[in-house]
Amino acid sequence: MSLLRPLHLLLAALTYAFGASIADYLGKPFLVAPFWLGLLMVLIAQTIMSLLPEVFRLDAEPLLENETRSKRQILRNNLLYTSLACIVIFALTIYILFANNTLPPFTFYFLLLSLAIVFTYSIHPFRLVNRGAGEFLLAVHLAYVIPSIAFTLQADETHRFLALTIPLTCLAFAYFIVRNFQSFAQDQKYNRVTFLTRLGWERAMPLHHLFVLFAYLFFAMSPLFGLSLLLIGPVFLTLPFALFQIYLLRNISLGVKPNWTLLHATALAVFGLTAYFLTLTFWLR
Repeated sequence: MSLLRPLHLLLAALTYAFGASIADYLGKPFLVAPFWLGLLMVLIAQTIMSLLPEVFRLDAEPLLENETRSKRQILRNNLLYTSLACIVIFALTIYILFANNTLPPFTFYFLLLSLAIVFTYSIHPFRLVNRGAGEFLLAVHLAYVIPSIAFTLQADETHRFLALTIPLTCLAFAYFIVRNFQSFAQDQKYNRVTFLTRLGWERAMPLHHLFVLFAYLFFAMSPLFGLSLLLIGPVFLTLPFALFQIYLLRNISLGVKPNWTLLHATALAVFGLTAYFLTLTFWLR
């Protein structure tokens, strides 16, 4: 169950709802069937993104605790078959939308982008999950591609309001950087090349702070995209949590014993609550 990463699926559903909420705010009629079929597709894509990399994990790195070599091979085969089944369902869902004339061209392009991210993230010869770019691809998929799929399915177009996915992607990226700090030593042990191990925590930490602060600066500049600060004002309720997140990471660099649970929960709250407040605001206005 842990290999499915249920939290990623929950975040995918949340950012998908955010994309649909922008279409609702713009007065687009709510299309029930495309909405649910689109949600199915993004959850399937996120599931593949969680399972497929495990199929190609190095032999020296266990998938689960206390596993034997034979159990590992059986699990890898099952993960591969599950991923292939998900790909088939994904393709069938696209065909259903196309056959019913409910697949806008923009949505099709974003679905192709989603698959491209999933495969370059997961499999050889790319396998960017182990080349220091995995966290960035996860953030882009969750915070940019998925909301764009939801919006274009409902609106049959793109819109400047989708620029809000840029700061959301920054917060998602910061969250995944935070997640890697606790596993830094283990990642080095198993030669996992994460963003953190590639740059080193000393250089990655200032970049984390920069991404977080840039996100809120971007939100503050939202009037440039035709959005009033009153409309997206609720996102600034998460700013204290973001500053606290930076403070906790800074303490780690100063040698203070880390509270991983608090740090992870804070980073998750910054990204998750920001997406939630945006979604709620656009749905209710």
